[in-house]
Parts: sequence; C-alpha cells; structure tokens
Amino acid sequence: MTSLVIAEHDNASIKAATLNTVTAAKACGGEVHVLVAGANAGEAAKAAAQIAGVSKVIHADGAQFEHGLAENVAAQVLAIASNYSHILFPATASGKNIAPRVAAKLDVAQISDITKVDSPDTFERPIYAGNAIASVQSTDKVKVITVRTTGFDPAAATGGSAAVESASAVADSGKSTFVGAEIAKSDRPELTAAKIIVSGGRALGSSEKFHEVLEPLADKLGAAIGASRAAVDAGYAPNDFQVGQTGKIVAPQLYIALGISGAIQHLAGMKDSKVIVAINKDPEAPIFSVADYGLEADLFTAVPEMAGLL
Repeated sequence: MTSLVIAEHDNASIKAATLNTVTAAKACGGEVHVLVAGANAGEAAKAAAQIAGVSKVIHADGAQFEHGLAENVAAQVLAIASNYSHILFPATASGKNIAPRVAAKLDVAQISDITKVDSPDTFERPIYAGNAIASVQSTDKVKVITVRTTGFDPAAATGGSAAVESASAVADSGKSTFVGAEIAKSDRPELTAAKIIVSGGRALGSSEKFHEVLEPLADKLGAAIGASRAAVDAGYAPNDFQVGQTGKIVAPQLYIALGISGAIQHLAGMKDSKVIVAINKDPEAPIFSVADYGLEADLFTAVPEMAGLL
C-alpha cells in the first residue's frame, strides 16, 4: 500500500499545502511518494525529496506543466495511478481542479476535504458548514482524496532523503492553454499560510475605515488581513481576503475578528484557529461562542488602542 501526493509548487520550491498533505498520506499507512510535475522543476523536486516521511519523488518535467494546467497534470497522474492505493491532493484551487478529473477517469468516487484519517479506507470530513463530521468509508481500489490542510500538521520540510526518479512526461493534451495571470502582490503574508490574521466585518462601515482600522494593527503584528463575506460583498475588501465556507479556510496561531458577527459560514472558515480574539459591541454576537478572548467594545476605539500598545 503506497500513497501518492501531488505536490503544489512554483517550479522552484514546494508550497506549504504539500507538507500538510504528506502528513495525511502518512496516516493512510505504507510508503509516501510525491509527484512533482513541472517545467525545469529540478529544484522543486529536490525540495520535495527533503520532506520528512517521503520515500520517493517522481519528477516529470515538460513545458506543458509549467503553469499547472489541470488537464496535463491529471494525465500525468493517471499515467502512474495504477501503482498507488491512495492519491492525495491539497484541497486548494489547484487540487480541487485536478482531483475530480483523476477520479472520473479512474471511475472512483472522490473523497473531498478530509480532516482526519481513521483507517486506510475510512476518513472524516466536515459537512453542514462544519457543524457535523461525516465518516466516509471507501471500497474503491484507488482512493482519490483532497485534504483540508488545516486539519493536519505540516510535515517537516527538511530531514528527509528520498530518491528522485525521473518519469516520462505525458504529451500536452491540447485541451487548454495558459493565457496569463494577474497576481496581486502584497508585502503581507499569504492568507492561508499566515500565522496571524486580522479580519474585519461589515461593522467597519466602509472600505476607507476597513483599511484605516485594520492595517495599523496588522502592520504591528506582521499579520495577513482577512474579511467576512459581508465585508467583501459590501466592497470593503477584495475577494482574495474572504475567510469562510465560500472563501478561504484558515487556521492561524492567532485570529483577530473585528466587527464580525460570526455567521456560521464565516465560522466554518476560521474556527480551527489556535487562539481566537473577538471585538464586537454586540454581546449576543455568535463570534463570542468560539472566541478564546472576547471584548465587548466599540472597535473604532479599542483597535487603535490595541495598536498603540504594540
């Protein structure tokens, strides 16, 4: 029984979500192999070989993998799928794009967004916005799985000494073409990887106040900035900032919720945070039910005071 993890990378380094997925793969039992499909991605393959618990890295190199197009990566996975009992992807935009293609071609059911491995054929995943946990058992010969990375600790990025094996790259499928990417650049940490997140809600009242109140505190803490769906829908913050069931799932060491009521959809995206601090002037706000520390106060007064103390 051997598991295959599909690495997320930028052709030079391995992305953090891969480390959490390796931990999930180790829990499935047996050896863990990692597939690095990229263009001139030798450095990424070397980095994958250093991940603790990985016994082999399969490196498929070709220009058709440079941008991680789902059709091409899925074809590469399918070329070696018969060697594995479990194929695991991070439950990221990329993983969720490739995994269903692989599952469909293998004619198996995809097991989505797992947060725990109970046994090699039984897994736990949240349902109803995280208010219930379902146990899913699969009898499929090959389990195709996406892993909610916040449910697993990351494997150590160093300490491993896996062999790197070159694999024949599949041909370009010709089904899709990379046109371009518009990537917002920021000096702040990436939201899903940040250790501290300062998040704002609709109570901030405007885009100007959102940035005026949150940014000084985030700057002092070296934090990423998040937002509730209500704040995003109101235009206070861009979509990339949204935390919640329909946004990004985060689990930082510290999550500070400012003017966020705590709708169930938002809680589904951040309740696994190690420490949650909430500031809200409504004593009945649901956010206080999950907060480790709650302050019933006017955020426009409390937050500048907090920033001034740092």
